[in-house]
Amino acid sequence: MTTSSPYPPAEVVIGLDVGTTGTKAVAFGMGSPWRHTVVREYPLLAPGPGWQVQDPATVVAAVMGALAEVVTTARGARVVGISVSTAMHALIGLDEGLRPLTPIVTWADSRATAEAAELRSSDEAEALHLASGTPLHPMSPLAKLLWFTRHEPALAARVRAWVGLKDYVLQTLTGTSATELSTASGSGLLDLATRTWNPRALELAGIREDQLPPILPTTAVLGLTKSAASRLGLATATPVVVGAGDGPLGNLGTGALDRGVVGLSVGTSGAARMVVPAPVTDPSGRLFCYALTDDAWVVGGAVSNGGIVVRWARDVLGDAGGDDAALLELAASVPAGSDGLVVLPYLLAERAPLWDPTLTGAIIGMRHSHTRGHVVRAVVEGVALQLWSIVDGLDAVTPVTSIRATGGVFRSQVWRDVTAGVLARPVTVTGGAEGSALGAAALGLLAVGRASSLTDGLDRLAPGLRRSGDAVVVDDADRDAYRAARARIPSLLDSYAAVADLFRTPARAGTSVHG
Repeated sequence: MTTSSPYPPAEVVIGLDVGTTGTKAVAFGMGSPWRHTVVREYPLLAPGPGWQVQDPATVVAAVMGALAEVVTTARGARVVGISVSTAMHALIGLDEGLRPLTPIVTWADSRATAEAAELRSSDEAEALHLASGTPLHPMSPLAKLLWFTRHEPALAARVRAWVGLKDYVLQTLTGTSATELSTASGSGLLDLATRTWNPRALELAGIREDQLPPILPTTAVLGLTKSAASRLGLATATPVVVGAGDGPLGNLGTGALDRGVVGLSVGTSGAARMVVPAPVTDPSGRLFCYALTDDAWVVGGAVSNGGIVVRWARDVLGDAGGDDAALLELAASVPAGSDGLVVLPYLLAERAPLWDPTLTGAIIGMRHSHTRGHVVRAVVEGVALQLWSIVDGLDAVTPVTSIRATGGVFRSQVWRDVTAGVLARPVTVTGGAEGSALGAAALGLLAVGRASSLTDGLDRLAPGLRRSGDAVVVDDADRDAYRAARARIPSLLDSYAAVADLFRTPARAGTSVHG
């Protein structure tokens, strides 16, 4: 997609966002509204129960292809830098030649459910969470490493280096074996106080410190190798900014940077995050804390069940003659609170605020008078109430003054109304199409000396973004209904917890696919 003039400016910066199912490379014009986006998709593979992996070669091919195409489209504009965002919590084992021995084990992989549960129930659970800022959950590389050392000891013994997705992309582009503070802060292996690898976490994982890459600042600048530069049509040593994780950069890319402003993103899954000046850890274990830069940290929580729950409802209940939009129209005719119907939307292994992937979903309070519209509205309200519990935790860190929301679900007025009503804070829906790629590019400008701050970098690429968006107006009756719904949630969850063991998804033992 190109905006404004078809002719690129003299200089561009490229934000590279390597995600779970695709890579997005966006060239942003310097001093110009021009931009161009290239997307390359790839599959998420499931070779075993609960496994969600990717082929490293396929991902690298997508990265290089997207970058080469966006450079070609820029038609000779000078590239001042490539800045990298990647999905967090991935793990790859490399051999002595730094070639993959394992697939990319993504954040969505739940093979380490039993290991994570063991860590959560241990005497060290609180200390591990407070030290690292990463919840004890199967997504965590700490839990994944424990799984490999237990279930694949022969394979683990052959691993020379354990790296993340970011680290593997940087190695491909720059030939440098390194990670950065943001990716490290999502591993469960970092000591936030020292910004170094945590010896106790490494001991529990069964690995040595020399098997992990050195940790660079997110603003560190490396250079393209001769080989990578040739493939991309760029000069050797073109600056590559190591960048940060996609979650923290998403806050930057949507302008949710100011004190008390929460960045809310809801697509298939969802997250609520707030930028703070120093690491903040949550003794209750509800919130994560990941780095954006040395002096900007993102605290918040992520849910696995976002818009995908409405898709489930469509598949189960029927599409009402079209698609998700048709079902949501039915939901719009139902009053706030869904006439007492409540859905706990734990269809996929859930993350925040409970971080218990074995919990299953529930429909509570069903009556004969309830319709498809009631169920769909209750589904949306259930997701919003999960997000409210995260925002409520953030309010204890810094009072939440407003929320900047982005994501495909907010094309629906029902999603807007329910989310704003449940969260009970001013909500502004923003475009945020480039999201983490824009955040990466803004961070890149700071790193290469073309911006004085993160906000300056963002304002140079997207003037006015931080103040743009559509404010959601909440009806007084809806506000009252959702106030009552929020008040019921603690006792409802307590009641559910009393019977949850009857319905929990059993943790599966590890199953080898390596022979």
